[in-house]
Amino acid sequence: MDRLDLELNPRIAAGVRRAAARLRSPRDVLCVSALELQTITGLSPSDVQQLLATAAAACRPHRPVPAVLLHRGECPRLEPGLRLGVGCVVINELLRGGLPVGRITELSGQSGAGKTQLALQLCLCVQYPTDYGGLDSGAVYICTENSFPIRRLQQLVTDQYVMRSDVPPSLISTLKFSDHVYVEHTADLDSLQVCLSRRVPLLLARGLARLVVLDSLAALFRCEFQAAEWQERTRQMLNVSSTLHRLSQEFSTTVLCINQVTDVFSDTDKSLGVSPALGLTWANQVCVRLMMLRSHATISRGNQHSALRRLEVVFGPHLARGGVDVAVWREGVRGVLSSDRIQAQHQSSQIC
Repeated sequence: MDRLDLELNPRIAAGVRRAAARLRSPRDVLCVSALELQTITGLSPSDVQQLLATAAAACRPHRPVPAVLLHRGECPRLEPGLRLGVGCVVINELLRGGLPVGRITELSGQSGAGKTQLALQLCLCVQYPTDYGGLDSGAVYICTENSFPIRRLQQLVTDQYVMRSDVPPSLISTLKFSDHVYVEHTADLDSLQVCLSRRVPLLLARGLARLVVLDSLAALFRCEFQAAEWQERTRQMLNVSSTLHRLSQEFSTTVLCINQVTDVFSDTDKSLGVSPALGLTWANQVCVRLMMLRSHATISRGNQHSALRRLEVVFGPHLARGGVDVAVWREGVRGVLSSDRIQAQHQSSQIC
């Protein structure tokens, strides 16, 4: 590393050359504390801060985008306002058009809440043109626990004519949905990092996919780390989130991470509730957090029956807190209509 690489002034460049054995790249500079940099380079505190700022800028893959460019729509890489629709008007209204592109969205909930159902539905929605809420591309589905639910995916594909009545049947018939869902299986964190750093970027770079689904993230961290290994657990978690952020922004891709929940007790009424797993560290890595809750109520429509669910917005910079009732039908996840809700009110409506 020399001053030409980092555009340093001669005084700081001379200090860097004195520590050339340890400072060989911008990343090496960032891995050393400011006090240690003063010791090995002989620079003043102000010069060290300038060196750190220059090294950080060199490691950043993209320059910051001013808000005025986003407002004018002059940043094609971020595509401001672009959303991946869910295929349901009720849910899209809750999400203000769908999941944001270039960001990480988390969907948490208990087992059987319908998280995987919604993820599979998104794998089909992403293949529609942008005029119909899609991104005109495929999806990468990374399984960490169970095998990929191929039969359910085929069922959703067959019933697309029912689910997407807003799309001309002639267009649906031309889409080869199953050919554009790329499935990966990772049993541990090492294989996940290999998948995210090697195989997934190839698909994204070729334009074959613009949706990455990770189902689920918590499974890997819960099985690989003990309570005393929290520091290594946090480091690995940040590595995964950093990779996902880079993929989403560099390739203008929607990333959906499915998360499990943990039981929590309320301090006020001592009641039992649920909270997304992985704690505050992971919560700070996602842009939008959604939660699906399954109730004891059932809902009927014709000869189909479904447990009543609730899709809630926990947080999101562009979303208001709220939620909608949903149900999982043969054709997919839909918002509950007023007539369906009247049937459900005759049952117990306690949320699990």
